[in-house]
Amino acid sequence: MKFDVPARAIALIVVVAATLGLSSCASTAATIEPAIFAAAGAEAPRVAFYGDSYTYGTGASDDASRWSTVLSTQNGWSEFNPSVSGLGFMRNRTLFGRGDLPDLIIDDHPDVVIVVMGLNDNFTINAFADELPGQILSDFERLSTELPDARLIIVEPFWYKTERPASVDTIISWVHDAAVEVDAEYIPDASYWLSGHPEWMSSDNLHPNDAGHAAIAAQMDLALRTLGL
Repeated sequence: MKFDVPARAIALIVVVAATLGLSSCASTAATIEPAIFAAAGAEAPRVAFYGDSYTYGTGASDDASRWSTVLSTQNGWSEFNPSVSGLGFMRNRTLFGRGDLPDLIIDDHPDVVIVVMGLNDNFTINAFADELPGQILSDFERLSTELPDARLIIVEPFWYKTERPASVDTIISWVHDAAVEVDAEYIPDASYWLSGHPEWMSSDNLHPNDAGHAAIAAQMDLALRTLGL
């Protein structure tokens, strides 16, 4: 896909959301207005992020330290980040279609969409194994079809422990296969980026701290540069 950056008047939008607990232990559906944060020059590429608490920035000391914002600031992007803590492709999801995160991203008309989802689905894999592959593909198809001029970049789902249940690689395979199906660009190995570095985790041992977010930003930047972004 061609990376064509249109002129756009960018307004600073205040964060208007709250989250429902930790990404790996939220058990109730997230029914909130997502956080939307944008700040950049009028000619800046608009980059949307579709993710869970890791992309929302849980564990970081402030928004400026979360990996998506570090990356956006370094590259001069306008960030659109409606990520929601506890969310998966199926886990804690009550909206499918109008008003869900893919829909919000489609309505924003970004130049690039970066998807890092699937970690939380490990915690309900038995409940949603039949629906999950189809829902992953459905989300990617909507983003690809409704944003034909945007670059769609799918990232291997994050993981946060050295121990890896079988579900981690199963979900990774479903995400990869769906990315191939819609001809999206794909970044592998992200589930290993935090492995072996407990010093990069916050006190809850579930989310990256500022150093962890910086490490993710550095790895993501390297991977995106390999893709020419």
